Amino acid sequence: MTRIVLTGGPGAGKTYLSQRLVAQSAGRLVLVPEAATQVYTALQTRWDLLDAAGRRQVQREIYRFQVEQEDRVAAEHPGKILLLDRSTVDGSAYWPEGADEYWKDLKTTLAAELRRYDVVIWLETAAAIQIYDGSESNPCRFEDPDAAIHSGQVLKELWRDRADFHIVDAYIDLDEKLRAVRHIIQEYAG
Repeated sequence: MTRIVLTGGPGAGKTYLSQRLVAQSAGRLVLVPEAATQVYTALQTRWDLLDAAGRRQVQREIYRFQVEQEDRVAAEHPGKILLLDRSTVDGSAYWPEGADEYWKDLKTTLAAELRRYDVVIWLETAAAIQIYDGSESNPCRFEDPDAAIHSGQVLKELWRDRADFHIVDAYIDLDEKLRAVRHIIQEYAG
């Protein structure tokens, strides 16, 4: 089963694009929604409202939920391509002590988590072109434009050495970005 990850900083269009792509896929793609938004919504909080211990605990929950969700969706849709709105790797960008400590705490490694995925599409945040909407499109989002750009760059660095790593810049028109992402997915989905 192919697993394609959409990653990038807040406001990159991951959720919008993944939902549109799955809706247009004629049943070939199946969505694995963003775990972080689901966990924060269930807990009725946000990352910036938690202390360091709370942030670590929530990141652990997000990681576990992400793995469970990926496995469940894969089992329910054999033969489909999973399109993931973020991945297990993304949580490392939000660990209070940094990515290395995240992997130690979860008893895994970056290399092991990178192997979970087949294709990675990094999306540049709209903050890079000054059209970032902050928490308007996602109430769990807390980052200001500079933090959104920084988060995206941290994630880009984590994934960049993969042969199947693709970069899609920010676009003013999300339909243009959608076409760029669709083109990459078609290389793998036929």
